[in-house]
Formats: sequence, structure tokens, C-alpha cells
Amino acid sequence: MNEELIGPNLSFFDLSSRESLFFPEDALEGLLVNEKWLSSKFFYDQNGSDLFQKITELPEYYLTKAEIEILGDNLDEISELAGEDSVLIEFGSGPSLKSRMLLKAIKPSIYMPLDISKAYLLETSKSLASEFSSLEIKAICVDYTRPFRLPFTLDKKRVGCFLGSSLGNFNKHNALSFLRQTKKHLGDDGALLLGVDMKKSKKILDKAYNDSAGITARFNLNILNHVNKLCAAKFDPSNFSHLAGYDEGLGCVQMHLVSEFEQKIKVLNTEIEISKGEKIHTEDSYKYSPSEIESLALKAGFSRSVSWFDEKGYFGLFYFS
Repeated sequence: MNEELIGPNLSFFDLSSRESLFFPEDALEGLLVNEKWLSSKFFYDQNGSDLFQKITELPEYYLTKAEIEILGDNLDEISELAGEDSVLIEFGSGPSLKSRMLLKAIKPSIYMPLDISKAYLLETSKSLASEFSSLEIKAICVDYTRPFRLPFTLDKKRVGCFLGSSLGNFNKHNALSFLRQTKKHLGDDGALLLGVDMKKSKKILDKAYNDSAGITARFNLNILNHVNKLCAAKFDPSNFSHLAGYDEGLGCVQMHLVSEFEQKIKVLNTEIEISKGEKIHTEDSYKYSPSEIESLALKAGFSRSVSWFDEKGYFGLFYFS
């Protein structure tokens, strides 16, 4: 573990000792099986992050707007629940409006952003350290989806923050494991503010993941560009098409890339054969009912919850203590 003092109110902890936590072998593992897949973490190179920001601004993509609406309407209550002098731990950092809204309302003594991308984490943390000059920021580069230890002890109340419905990218088993691990990091007197996309009609969900501008398709295809850089691979994104749809039985939107041709592609000097019409699974996005997410949190060790919803009931924000 390396600690670096970036500025008077910013410390950077590198739990990876690497330029990033994207392991090329992870990409190869998913491409060698019959039902091919790529981890959704490979979406987020710089171009992928930029494309996702554009997705959040699309008229079809309601999630970000709904969550901001909920936060704006309930910041006073959220701040009261969090209490004074707390530590705000954000899983998946970002200089987004939502993060800034919470920092201004809760006024934590310490802000701890966690992110997998070292360059992105540094950039966003420096921006926030400049804007919130009296706030102590301890940024940690880590793959928070895997078990890890915080590099220091804390004697203050910890409030975790996992927004944007990112929990939906885990299957139900892994979502429970993540929440249990998060509970350990937050401690017995800690709390978790969790953003969750609610179950709704297939028509609304299919439209959200197949926008008319084609930004989500570009975002999905860009995963191949990132794998090319990391693995010296030769994917041509134009040889694949975007496929996304809501499976009501699973309660999940699934995204795939579909091969337009029979292809042979080298990845880390290993030849991968892909037949015409074969799919590469790139993302799951599970949707929940309020009772389902509350039951999952209870199994993970959290107790009572307070919940808020946008006017249409599309999105939920849950505070678990």
C-alpha cells in the first residue's frame, strides 16, 4: 500500500501498485468459455466514462434524473440521518452533481472516494479537494467489488454511498456478498445510502438501454476498444452489434455484443473463435422491488431502512442503518 500526499487536504492510497486494476487475464477468461462474457468494469476507460456521462443526459435514460430529484427533495432528512462529523465513503467516485449535493448537505469530516481507475480517481479527487478546501479527502484506488481492507482505522460514524443503481450490475448472489462486505467496512454503527432502479414495464426499460441517438450502443461497443488496448487484441467493433433487452423473468436488463460474422481474434496471443450471431455478454442490470432490496439488505446485516422515490416511482433511494 502506497500513501501519497497530493495536497493539504488530499491523501491518495494505492492498494493496487498498478496503473489500473484492469487485469487483462480477466478479459481472456470470459472469452474462452462457451457463453462468452466481458466484465462490465472494462466499459470504463476514458472514452467509456465520457460516453456514460452522455448516457445520463439522454431523454430515455431516466435513472440519473430521478436520483437527483430524490436527493434534491430529501437532502435535509438524509443529512439528519447521517449526523454530524461522519465519514462519507463513496463506492465508485465521481465529481458528479450527486456527490457534490451530498457533500454540501452532510458536511462530513472525511470524504473517502473508492474507485478502480487510478487516473480517474486522481482527477476527480483533485477537483473536489479544490472545491471543498476544508474537507479532508482520503482517496483509495481499489477494486471495491473484491475483498479488501481499509488502509487506516476510523473512530467516526461511517456512511457508505453507492448511487446510480450500480448494485444492479451484480447478480443476486454477488449483490448479497458485496453488501455483506460493505457492512463490515461500515461497522455496527454505520449506514448505507443505496440507489436502486425499480422494476417497471419492459417498454420503458428497453427504451432506456436502446436510445435513439445510439449512445448506449457506442458505449457497449467501446468495451472492445478497451480490451484491444489492454490485451493487444484485434477486435473490430464495427463487426459487432449492440443488443439490450429486459428479461421480466430474471428482473434484469441484459446487454450483449452480437458478432455479425464468423471471426478469429487474437487476445493475449490466444486465438478466440467467434461464430456469426454469437453473443458476448457485457452487462447485467438487475431491477428490484422495494421489498426485494430491503430483504437483501437485511440478509447482509443491515437493519431498519428509510426510503424515498421519485414522482413516477421509477427509482428508489434507501438508507440502511
